[in-house]
Amino acid sequence: MPADHDITPPEPDTLPPRTPPAADDDARDHRGRREQHEEAVQDEALEETFPASDPVSPFVPARPRRD
Repeated sequence: MPADHDITPPEPDTLPPRTPPAADDDARDHRGRREQHEEAVQDEALEETFPASDPVSPFVPARPRRD
Protein backbone atom coordinates (compact mmCIF):
# COMPACT_ATOMS: atom_id res chain seq x y z
CA MET A 1 0.00 0.00 0.00
CA PRO A 2 1.42 3.46 -0.85
CA ALA A 3 2.64 5.64 2.02
CA ASP A 4 0.00 8.32 1.31
CA HIS A 5 -2.73 5.84 2.29
CA ASP A 6 -1.70 5.49 5.93
CA ILE A 7 -4.63 4.09 7.94
CA THR A 8 -3.14 4.75 11.37
CA PRO A 9 -5.74 6.63 13.46
CA PRO A 10 -4.74 10.10 14.68
CA GLU A 11 -3.68 10.64 18.27
CA PRO A 12 -6.55 11.76 20.56
CA ASP A 13 -4.88 15.14 21.19
CA THR A 14 -4.90 15.93 17.47
CA LEU A 15 -8.62 15.35 16.95
CA PRO A 16 -10.86 18.42 16.62
CA PRO A 17 -13.14 19.08 19.62
CA ARG A 18 -16.50 17.35 19.46
CA THR A 19 -19.60 19.46 19.13
CA PRO A 20 -23.02 18.11 20.02
CA PRO A 21 -25.00 17.02 16.98
CA ALA A 22 -27.76 19.29 15.72
CA ALA A 23 -30.22 16.46 16.32
CA ASP A 24 -30.15 17.26 20.05
CA ASP A 25 -31.55 20.72 19.32
CA ASP A 26 -34.14 19.22 16.98
CA ALA A 27 -35.20 16.70 19.62
CA ARG A 28 -35.52 19.44 22.25
CA ASP A 29 -37.56 21.56 19.83
CA HIS A 30 -39.78 18.59 18.95
CA ARG A 31 -40.30 17.78 22.64
CA GLY A 32 -41.24 21.42 23.33
CA ARG A 33 -43.77 21.45 20.50
CA ARG A 34 -45.21 18.12 21.68
CA GLU A 35 -45.63 19.45 25.23
CA GLN A 36 -47.30 22.61 23.90
CA HIS A 37 -49.66 20.47 21.82
CA GLU A 38 -50.52 18.26 24.80
CA GLU A 39 -51.22 21.35 26.91
CA ALA A 40 -53.46 22.79 24.19
CA VAL A 41 -55.38 19.50 23.97
CA GLN A 42 -55.86 19.49 27.76
CA ASP A 43 -57.05 23.11 27.70
CA GLU A 44 -59.53 22.27 24.94
CA ALA A 45 -60.81 19.26 26.89
CA LEU A 46 -61.30 21.47 29.94
CA GLU A 47 -63.23 24.07 27.92
CA GLU A 48 -65.47 21.37 26.44
CA THR A 49 -66.42 20.05 29.88
CA PHE A 50 -67.37 23.45 31.32
CA PRO A 51 -69.76 23.86 33.09
CA ALA A 52 -69.86 20.38 34.52
CA SER A 53 -69.44 18.86 37.92
CA ASP A 54 -67.18 16.02 36.76
CA PRO A 55 -63.43 16.58 36.87
CA VAL A 56 -61.44 16.62 33.64
CA SER A 57 -60.05 13.20 32.83
CA PRO A 58 -56.27 13.17 32.48
CA PHE A 59 -54.87 13.27 28.97
CA VAL A 60 -53.33 9.97 27.91
CA PRO A 61 -51.02 10.50 24.93
CA ALA A 62 -51.15 8.03 22.09
CA ARG A 63 -48.07 6.09 21.16
CA PRO A 64 -45.62 8.30 19.27
CA ARG A 65 -45.47 7.88 15.51
CA ARG A 66 -42.46 6.09 14.15
CA ASP A 67 -40.79 8.12 11.43
